Parts: sequence; C-alpha cells; structure tokens
Amino acid sequence: MAGVSTEPRPSPLKVAASVSFYMVAAIAMILANKWVLNETDAPVFFLFCQLVVAVLLFVIAHVVGILKLPRMVDGPLLKGLMPMIAVNVLGLNFNNWCLKYVDASFYQIARGLVLPFTVITSIMFLRAAPPSKRILLACSIVTGGFFTGVFLDHVTASGLASSKDAASQPQGPSALGVFFGILSSMSTALQAVVIKRALDVVDGSAIDLAWYTNLLSAIGTIPVILLAGELPSVLSLLFGTTNSAALGTFLWGTAVTGLFGFLICIATLFSIKVTSPITHMISSAVRGVIQTFFSVWIFHDVISLGRGTSISLILAGSIYYTWVKHVEGQKKETLPSSGQSGSSGSGRGGYEPVPMDDLKGRSNTSGDRQD
Repeated sequence: MAGVSTEPRPSPLKVAASVSFYMVAAIAMILANKWVLNETDAPVFFLFCQLVVAVLLFVIAHVVGILKLPRMVDGPLLKGLMPMIAVNVLGLNFNNWCLKYVDASFYQIARGLVLPFTVITSIMFLRAAPPSKRILLACSIVTGGFFTGVFLDHVTASGLASSKDAASQPQGPSALGVFFGILSSMSTALQAVVIKRALDVVDGSAIDLAWYTNLLSAIGTIPVILLAGELPSVLSLLFGTTNSAALGTFLWGTAVTGLFGFLICIATLFSIKVTSPITHMISSAVRGVIQTFFSVWIFHDVISLGRGTSISLILAGSIYYTWVKHVEGQKKETLPSSGQSGSSGSGRGGYEPVPMDDLKGRSNTSGDRQD
C-alpha cells in the first residue's frame, strides 16, 4: 500500500502550540530588532552579535543533550555550503538595513516581493513548470500590494503622518529602505534554491544545517563589518563615555534577539513538521496583522490608507497563493488514479512547490527570516 500514510496526524493542541510559539518568537524578533536598530549605527555588528548568541545557545543545547551537533568542518563541506552562507549573510544584512530605514509596520511591505521572486527563481533554477494562471494572479495581487505601499503610503519614515511635526521630513517610505527590502526579497527567494543543495551537503539534517549556517554566517559577517565602515561606530559604542544608554539597549537587544533567533530556528523546524502549508501561511498572515498593531503601539507608527491597503493585498495574495497550491497539489495527487490512458498530458503537473518559509519574514535557518 504505497501511497497510504501511516503517520498519525498531530493533535490540535500541538498544532496550536506550534503556531503560537512561532508567532510569539517571530513578532518579538522583529520588534526587538527595530528597537535596537533605532539606536545603533552598526547594524552589521548587531547582526554579528546576534549570530554569536545563537551559536552559543546551540553549543549549550549540545552540552546539555538537547541537540547533537556535528564537529566536522572540512573543505568539501565549506565548499558545498558556501552559496548558502553567502546568500544568508547578504540576506540577513539586507533585512536589518531594510528594517533600520523603514517603519516596523512597513517592513512586510518593503519585503513584499518575496512571493513573486520565489516563483521566478524556482522557474529559473529549479526547473519548475510554468505557473498556472491562478498562481500568476496571486503574484499579481502581491505585487500590486507592494507598489500600493511604495507609491500611496504618505507617512514619513519616522512614523508621523503629514503634520507640522513632519513638515521638515520627506514624505513616503524611505527609498533606501525599499531598495534593501527588494534585495532582501531576492535573497529570500534565492534561499529556496540554495537550501535544497545545502541540505544534500549535510545529509538532509535541518539541525546540522542550522548550526553550520549560524556558525559560518557569524564568521562571514566579520569582513562585512569592515566593508560597511562600521568599525568607528563599534568602537564608539563599546568604549565611548557618553553613550551608556545606547550600549545598554544594544546589549539587551542582542541578548533578546539572539535568544528569539535561536527559538525561531527551532520553532520553524517544529512548525513545518506539525502544520500544513495553509495553517502556516494563515498564521503568518495573522502574525503580520498583530505585528502591525504592536508597531503602532510601541513605535507610534501611523497606518495610512495606502499602507493598510498594501498590507491587506500582500496578505490576501499570499493566502490565495497557498490555497491555490493546496488545491493544485490535491489534483496532482489524484491524477494517477483518475486517468492512466496515456502520458501525453503528464507534463502539465503545474508549478512545483518550493520552500516558502521566508514569507514568515525571516530565514528559517539563520535565527531572523521574516516573512
């Protein structure tokens, strides 16, 4: 009986616990990141510290027996993981730079092109079949939401609506923040390609991949600190005499985001195992709404009509895409039993699914990302 799954369905309580755990960790991660990035001029160094905290937590989990980490790092392993590490380091930095220059409530808009870019990269690099018309419609809705937010959001980058307090500030979202958001979306889409090959290098172990990704990304971030010209800011932060409050915010933020980054990594792995894609996408949509409310409450973001419409379109398009993928997947499963009169039409299997974990806001192996 080859097509019958004997694996028991997870209980509703386990699914609810998994979704809640992931949502809390992801929301806390984004808000804590924004809190620190508002106060620091060294976002790359901040990322490095986050990765170091995540690596230390992996080591502690290994020592106490929660996880078993590999100890071997050799040339073939490094060569095989290099594309994944490069994309991860760039993607995480693009995430932080994007979040630094836009409001927390605008972050998911700035990164709103993850879905269209993922469809494009899957066709280009994974040899997926051409997407169906409904998939293209979903991508069009998401893309329309992105451009609605970019061109029709008339809230300043500091979160103030058009008023005398914001008269001296440029209207609309930060062009630099949107630029980094587009680059972040592209890197997230590329992760769907490189993660497949990286998993082959570590024999399919997601835990091993998460460990190597955090460890090697931390090392790979060091030269980026120098290239970004952050060394003076780092020295001023650590050894300056007038910025004790900024240093305190940085240290607390690093500890909190490093912890939640580690928890997100674990939560993502657990969530994928016990939830369906539709449950996962709907939870991501709910998380986006909750994150928006917290952004208004904590950072005093203003949700303009354009911004609210943009967020709604991106979430609606993403949910519609997931529903279409679910329906097309069911049709594909029933295809062998419904018609065996030839193979002439078998090539139209539809658009192959790709990992969509980064619609959550963060990369699943980095400790972020973010759909």
